[in-house]
Amino acid sequence: MLILVINPGSTSTKVAIFDGDKKIVQKSLRHDIKELEKFDDIMEQEELRKKAIIDFVKEEGYDIADFSAIACRGGILPPLQSGTYEVTAEMVDYLKFKTPVKHASNLAAVIGYSISNGSIPVFITDPVSVDEMVEEARLSGIPEISRRSLAHALNIKAVAREVAKELGKKYEDLNMVIAHLGGGISVTAHEKGKMIDVNNANDEGPFSPERTGELPVGDVIRLCFSGKFTRNEIKKMFVGKGGVVAYLGTNNMQEAIEMAKKDEKAKLVVDAMAYQIAKEIGGMCSVLKGKVDAIVITGGIAHNTKFVEKIKCYVYKFAPVFNVPGEFEMEALAKGALRVLKGEETAKKWGEMYETA
Repeated sequence: MLILVINPGSTSTKVAIFDGDKKIVQKSLRHDIKELEKFDDIMEQEELRKKAIIDFVKEEGYDIADFSAIACRGGILPPLQSGTYEVTAEMVDYLKFKTPVKHASNLAAVIGYSISNGSIPVFITDPVSVDEMVEEARLSGIPEISRRSLAHALNIKAVAREVAKELGKKYEDLNMVIAHLGGGISVTAHEKGKMIDVNNANDEGPFSPERTGELPVGDVIRLCFSGKFTRNEIKKMFVGKGGVVAYLGTNNMQEAIEMAKKDEKAKLVVDAMAYQIAKEIGGMCSVLKGKVDAIVITGGIAHNTKFVEKIKCYVYKFAPVFNVPGEFEMEALAKGALRVLKGEETAKKWGEMYETA
């Protein structure tokens, strides 16, 4: 069962070919930044990225007709249940014309659907908009604003299943707190297989290498109405130029940690980020009423064991801590499609039953 996996990022597209759950090849297709800057809208990059993917498939000695399925990263869709979804014309239309957030992930299903030309099933699995939050978690304190479930759901759910296997149990039988540490940081509470609470990695929780996380609201209001900054400049301060990069001039955590060995300011910033992550983990433990089977730390930053230790020293008494470094998005996408192809899971249908507001 050959599966083509597509996962676009801001300046590259990760592609892989799986035979069942065995990865044959994976490659990151780099796109020239000057070429990308020619496009006003990210969706205008569709043909450029599509051609690069088709060329990759041919270079590896395959034809699109050889594949049993195409597995794509899920884009910014309305709130969805966890699982694998069949990509439909309606989903493609939403991602191209209706999604409120312009993001590279929106391209995946659009490109996959186009490449398939209706002859191969196309799937997404656990997009960032997976929403299993309990109702109590949605209230923000302002009736006009609801807290939203936006997280690194694909990697988080994949890691949850792997840790459950290690414990000899099913994901659906466990309570976990899982922290994904990357450019953005998602800390999530899982109760018996459902992600019942999460910090929106763009707006809430700890600061990250390039995002501010939560901010003092009064000071934010003063900043917005100071007249010193445009709306876009302020948005960039929050996401892209906030967090570690704002303090130290780098969004590379390895560099920041090296700086911290020699510089007191850098050490304070690194320690503060670990402190805030631990505080968020503790909050999620309370959401689970202290009944936590495992705390899991994952994502690219988790490769740095010294940084993980900074977090563990705060939370190790709450539950056993598992460090699962890296991102397993390509494997998770392939396995999601494979479960459907094998009949172990029925692909969900995306349609108008989901809110598009």
